Amino acid sequence: MNFDKAFFEFAAGRPDQLPESTVPEIVFSGRSNVGKSSLINKLINRKSLARVSAKPGKTGTINFYNLQDCRLVDLPGYGYAKVSQSEKLRWSELVEGYFNAQRNVRLVIQIIDMRHSPSADDLDMIEYLINSGAYFLVAATKSDKLNKTERTAQLQLFHEMFGKVEGLKLIPFSAVNGEGVEKIRNIILDRCDQA
Repeated sequence: MNFDKAFFEFAAGRPDQLPESTVPEIVFSGRSNVGKSSLINKLINRKSLARVSAKPGKTGTINFYNLQDCRLVDLPGYGYAKVSQSEKLRWSELVEGYFNAQRNVRLVIQIIDMRHSPSADDLDMIEYLINSGAYFLVAATKSDKLNKTERTAQLQLFHEMFGKVEGLKLIPFSAVNGEGVEKIRNIILDRCDQA
């Protein structure tokens, strides 16, 4: 699989607009402004294929990026307080519609900000993924913004919170220095290769 050959394929704003699931899908989930677009762009060696929004909560669609052998699926960010209740409901129905559509999801990359404790929305999403039996990993973004002491403390916190989840991988990630990029790429390759 050539990560450099990715291209934007489709944006779905409603469940009935979702394209047919014809190849393995790698899903990116996280709250608004957590660094999802930056992570996707770093994985595919692009500066702005996945749009980095200046305003949190602005992306209201599920965006699909074609990698030939698989798709990267960017879910709308959750948890932004200034979005109307009706918009939050639409997003929730869109994301639930995606997961309930029997798609060929091989991996969910659940993204949290390494500088902070996971939010209630993060924990709800992780609990949903555990209960659904989805294969997922946690990418802890913005790892370059912590010093050694802060990093150790956060990793300890995450271990205490997620240590009971069997086989869960937690990968510190930085779009600035590339930490975690190869690990995540290798897991994507491995998951897409499975029959």
